Amino acid sequence: MMKLSPIIVSLLDTDLYKFNMNMVMFHKHTNLNGKYLFKCRNKDVIFTEEMVEEINAQIDHLCTLKFSEDELDYLNSISFIKSDYVEFLRLWHPIRRYVNCYGKDNGELFIEVSGPLFSVMQFEIYLLEIVNEVYFRMKYDYLELVDKAKERLSVKVKAINEGKYNFKFAEFGCRRRLSREWQDYVIKEMLNTNTCVGTSNVYFARKYGCKPIGTYAHEYVQMYQGIPGVTLAYTNKVAMEEWFDEFQGDNGTALTDTLGTDLFLMDFDKLQAMCYTGVRHDSGDPIAWGEKIISHYESLGIDPKTKSLLFSDALDFDRAQEIYDHFNGRAKISFGIGTFLSNDTSVEPLNIVIKLQYVNGHPVAKLSDTIGKAMCQDESYLTYLKSAVDYRLKEGI
Repeated sequence: MMKLSPIIVSLLDTDLYKFNMNMVMFHKHTNLNGKYLFKCRNKDVIFTEEMVEEINAQIDHLCTLKFSEDELDYLNSISFIKSDYVEFLRLWHPIRRYVNCYGKDNGELFIEVSGPLFSVMQFEIYLLEIVNEVYFRMKYDYLELVDKAKERLSVKVKAINEGKYNFKFAEFGCRRRLSREWQDYVIKEMLNTNTCVGTSNVYFARKYGCKPIGTYAHEYVQMYQGIPGVTLAYTNKVAMEEWFDEFQGDNGTALTDTLGTDLFLMDFDKLQAMCYTGVRHDSGDPIAWGEKIISHYESLGIDPKTKSLLFSDALDFDRAQEIYDHFNGRAKISFGIGTFLSNDTSVEPLNIVIKLQYVNGHPVAKLSDTIGKAMCQDESYLTYLKSAVDYRLKEGI
């Protein structure tokens, strides 16, 4: 029995890119099975027996939810979401037996989500939202955390209103948020500043009539590593081609770092670069990355000023302003800011992830532009994947 109020009250309470990626899988790859695993990157975090019981009770509740008619109508109103996929969502709901969650003797939390990939991939954001909120409500004085968060948020709003920050950004805080209640408050406050252009959270985009923002995540490119016939070092190429085929350029911000940006750029030829509206940064040095992307556009004869560079890697306002000042006038610059808004309190936020690890029993991995961000249970596969990428980069093929 739940001790807390329901954390997830709508299946729209997730990032837009989950629906985007899910639609591609629904149309092209319903035969795939996947396995996701949870990891907490913080040291010395203990999930008590009471926390684990509450997390499981919240998952039980999540799996009772279905999309309402109004919610389906809203999804249909998003131009690039197709009506047949929305009709599928009318039938879909989270299935409890796909999720295994328990606490280990050392206080670690184990979560595995396994089943048809187009279904289990939807659990990630819901589960991260549940784990975060349970942890912070049950470990700390939640009202004290909210008071500190409000204090810090007011400083940010004041700085925006005084002109210290002059860039546009989207709120990207679902996966690390203190609570649903707090994310709601943050989005409302940020939208009132006229600097926030939208949110990745579909539920709150609908609630506040702002733009839902998002394209795809690393798991989308990783998925292709488990598809027979797709050469490992060419998964970016196949993923981008199938994405464009699905959306016809209507949803086109490409993520560069799943197998490293250098490999990505080998497949980001003039056709792809023209078709996609821009690219997203999520690891590595953002200034060096931006310079590399601008040089690539110029080498293709494309004016970088016509393309978007979206930065979304662990940003705060000061770092975003620094990046904006560096690139302003050279490209369309935008930002996705998450934890700095959705969980900035007096205690350290959780750095938790749920990553795709297997597709059809085959290991998959993200290499990233930041050493240490890779998460793969099969070290031999990770070594092989790196060698395949290195070989293609060396040979230039």
